Amino acid sequence: MALGGTGMEEQNGHGETFLLRAAKIAAVVACYWFVSITMVFLNNFLLENRELDAPLFITFYQCVVTVGLCWIMQMLSRLCPGFIDFPVLKFDLKTSREVLPLSVVFICMITFNNLCLKYVGVAFYTVGRSLSTVFNVLLSYVILRQTTSWRALVCCGIILGGFWLGVDQEGLAGSLSWTGVFFGVLASAFVSMNAIYTKKVMPAVDGNIWKLSFYNNVNASLLFLPLLVVFGEVGRICSFSRLTDLGFWGMMTLGGVFGFAIGYVTGLQIKYTSPLTHNVSGTAKACAQTVIAVVYSASTKSTLWWVSNLMVLCGSSAYTWVKGLEMKKTPHRAAQNSDKEKLLPGEKGSVGV
Repeated sequence: MALGGTGMEEQNGHGETFLLRAAKIAAVVACYWFVSITMVFLNNFLLENRELDAPLFITFYQCVVTVGLCWIMQMLSRLCPGFIDFPVLKFDLKTSREVLPLSVVFICMITFNNLCLKYVGVAFYTVGRSLSTVFNVLLSYVILRQTTSWRALVCCGIILGGFWLGVDQEGLAGSLSWTGVFFGVLASAFVSMNAIYTKKVMPAVDGNIWKLSFYNNVNASLLFLPLLVVFGEVGRICSFSRLTDLGFWGMMTLGGVFGFAIGYVTGLQIKYTSPLTHNVSGTAKACAQTVIAVVYSASTKSTLWWVSNLMVLCGSSAYTWVKGLEMKKTPHRAAQNSDKEKLLPGEKGSVGV
């Protein structure tokens, strides 16, 4: 009887451990979904402001907020060393120069990403920005000379088919913005280039994603200043009627906070699940995001429009699954790719993805 009682207690202990872990994973995934979806809608709200047509300034401000939050996190890490783990940040000009090529790509990525969101809206955003995987395969071959299996290429074909079908259906509905599609394609290309350049410059920041985020956003904040002048946004900002409105600045700052938070919750989701599960979760999140956007705008979409979204999401999920199987067959390459996937999400901290 005593032995039986001990066994039951051990089962209960294991059950409690399993339930606790499951609850933590569910909480982390829910947090990632909330932060990511809220960030996209918040950025869309800011970018659709007809009084202030200054997408570069909005992106610039989010970079500044990210830099400020990095300093705050560093201070909190010193005050609460056991509670918050954040690297010591000391600006080094040499490191900044080494990160600069990535920062140029980073600026293009987040700018085109936000411009795509501005012109196509949240509902079509998933399809409009769906070619990142395709460009990743293409650029990996052109730059790194890495070949891709036929199964992965079939997945890319499905994504391409979904993209063109979505563009066709948006055109038939009369809501297509070729400008938004153009920016979406450019954003997808620079997302892939960002992944490649991130891999190259990581040794300059000791492999720490938060240090990279800090230097990247410092560089981006400085590089954005001449761009604001060249594209005439300084004049628009000065003539903006709500320039002294605390509510406006509150929303702008909140957008920056969510941009910073997405890097943290992405890393958290990978930590509690896996890079593969994170990608699946991101695909499911994109699906939910699209449905919410359509319901919120009370718009009616054709069956083929929904099929295009389904093709993009299924193609992306299948690509993730295929690459996961391939990495299991080659352990060394899997470890490298796994590290790469762990590094990239934090880099998207200021991106409306």
